[in-house]
Amino acid sequence: MPGRRLRHPRRPHDREASDPVENYAALRDAGFYGLNVPAELGGAGVGLLGWSLAAEELAQGCASTALSFNMHLSVVGPMMESPLVPRAAKERLAKMVVHEGKLIGGNFSEPTTSGLVGTPVPLTRARRVDGGYRLTGRKAFASMIAVADHVMVLARPDDATSNTAAMFLLVPPDVPGRRVDLVWDTLGMRATRSDFMTLEECFVPDEALLLRTEDVLPFRRDGANWFWGSYTAVYLGIGVAAYRAITEIVKGRTPPGFTQSLAYHPDVRRQVGEMSVDLEAARLLTHYAAWLSDTQGPTPATLSALYRAKYFVGEAVTRVTRTAMTLGGAHALFKTSPLERFFRDGAVAPVQFPPRDFCLSTLGMFELGLDPGDVLPPLKSDRPDTGPVVR
Repeated sequence: MPGRRLRHPRRPHDREASDPVENYAALRDAGFYGLNVPAELGGAGVGLLGWSLAAEELAQGCASTALSFNMHLSVVGPMMESPLVPRAAKERLAKMVVHEGKLIGGNFSEPTTSGLVGTPVPLTRARRVDGGYRLTGRKAFASMIAVADHVMVLARPDDATSNTAAMFLLVPPDVPGRRVDLVWDTLGMRATRSDFMTLEECFVPDEALLLRTEDVLPFRRDGANWFWGSYTAVYLGIGVAAYRAITEIVKGRTPPGFTQSLAYHPDVRRQVGEMSVDLEAARLLTHYAAWLSDTQGPTPATLSALYRAKYFVGEAVTRVTRTAMTLGGAHALFKTSPLERFFRDGAVAPVQFPPRDFCLSTLGMFELGLDPGDVLPPLKSDRPDTGPVVR
């Protein structure tokens, strides 16, 4: 989809918080479903830097589509890159997304978890039965769940002896015991349709299991580039879109009684300059982190760079969209103004996992060379072996 941005037919999707199915179809037709599947398995083999370039462009057309579709990439990527995932599972997943055009949603969060402390262990349980597993639990923030062909669920094995044991399983939409709870009525990113999902003794067969690990923390940490680092560039795209929109607005608006547009006003020029600096710095941090991920893998330097980029992009985009809204004046408050949507969508950036304070506290541990196991947990824990969670 070179040179194209996703269309945002804003009234039906943003206003009604409905699924932009036509955009998902366009991404499928352009081959994006297999974007980060290795070439040897039929995919495009694109790394995080390639996706970051694409995500910035796509988000300028419809940030909700770019964000929710990234849910697909964010779960496919770690499965393809991790040596823990069996070859057969990788081939099965690659066949689904590349050759069958299946859209995969990710559903790891739960209503009781908190991004601020990086809660690692799910309450959802997987019980072994003949021929498969029975899943019971409630999941939150399941983007595009109503249109995804499968949802990848994180669950804890009932027979686990380790505190951090986990399983990753694919759940189809029509399986008995699965229910979607329509709760998504939010400030921003409305067309991601990130509803909750309840599983009640939901049966999935053996082949639904992609990975079981007795310690999920290293796996999630090694997959941070896709699990959450891949969202950063989407928010960068919102800031770029707001910047481009407001620069055109101020150049095209000449107040009565004056011969020059608002672009000539010194306060406008100064604020446009500040936005430009913010966005260029955010872009360089994002691209550098992605380049490190692609060339060095999941090193401490890579993880630090991903946290650094996520924090700065979140702060920069909220500044840029707020400034654009202010420069747009009262006209920017109307739902017909794109600045109003950019402002709402941009407000989500510091909240998207990992949130700003989690980024800073974890980055500080890396910069100081501290062992997370030696650092006091931020809250009193019910486990004797816990410290700050890094993922």
